[in-house]
Amino acid sequence: MMMRRRMARRAMRRRMGRPLLRAAAVGGAGYYAGRKIAQGQQAEAMQDQQIADLQDQVADQQDQSYAAPPPAPAPAPAPAPAPAAGSDTVSRLQELASLHASGVLSDDEFAAAKKKVLAGQ
Repeated sequence: MMMRRRMARRAMRRRMGRPLLRAAAVGGAGYYAGRKIAQGQQAEAMQDQQIADLQDQVADQQDQSYAAPPPAPAPAPAPAPAPAAGSDTVSRLQELASLHASGVLSDDEFAAAKKKVLAGQ
């Protein structure tokens, strides 16, 4: 009879212990799954923030590159007035030569202006 009581008590403990064990296992698994999901969401939020920061940097760089247009080139020098005498022709040729040497006139512009001065225009 004692043996039956012991077996009955063990069976009772098993019945009572198993639901608690099952609940603990389910609760632990739920906690672990929830924690992993939260970590994944946190990592995704950090990636989204990094992407947004990089997009802002690219937009700022593009704004800076489009902010100031390059300066316009200087207008071509006005044609020289017609020379009145021979000494004026020499001084005008010297002036054109100095402008050409300083880089204000290109080779083609210098040749055209020299031709006009020598033609008397």
